[in-house]
Amino acid sequence: MNQVSASRYDALSRAFHWVTALAVIIAFVLGPEHFGRLMHQGLDPATRSDIVWHETLGVLVFVLTLLRLVWVALRPAAPQFEDAGWMLALSKLMHLALWALLLLLPVSALLALGSEGHPLTLLGGLRLDQMPLIANSPIAKLADWGKLHGLLGDVLIWLAGLHAVAAIYHHVALKDGVLLSMLPKKFAR
Repeated sequence: MNQVSASRYDALSRAFHWVTALAVIIAFVLGPEHFGRLMHQGLDPATRSDIVWHETLGVLVFVLTLLRLVWVALRPAAPQFEDAGWMLALSKLMHLALWALLLLLPVSALLALGSEGHPLTLLGGLRLDQMPLIANSPIAKLADWGKLHGLLGDVLIWLAGLHAVAAIYHHVALKDGVLLSMLPKKFAR
């Protein structure tokens, strides 16, 4: 497949991508099982470093995603590669799903915390004990936001894994530079 534009993403786009990926993976690994049940039993989330890190990384992912969206509108053109139409369509669908999940996961977490009356606890002792706008809104009762958050987290990890497999396929089988376009220059040699 032939490349038809710049061969690499700019440094800021690459940094956003990899910092977000790392934050998502760590947040997923630290994601506390049965968090809601523990909270209902009286657990203070500030006493659990896994919860504090998970929630802090979730906020970081949300902020990074918003900044990335702004940067996508302002940055130099992204690399474009000539691929089969179905591959381009699937790539766009995958990226859209990943972007949506990167935004929806933190929102679902806030809805879960707010609707169940749990605090948001962040590194540095930052804490938001109540979210009355969420707790008192009709949306709070529309779903079990904690379960939805867990499901969305699982879906994000699976799609991110498929995204990585596709990048490796491009590198090994197609040899088209797609993977290298998101790696630091020292790997692009």
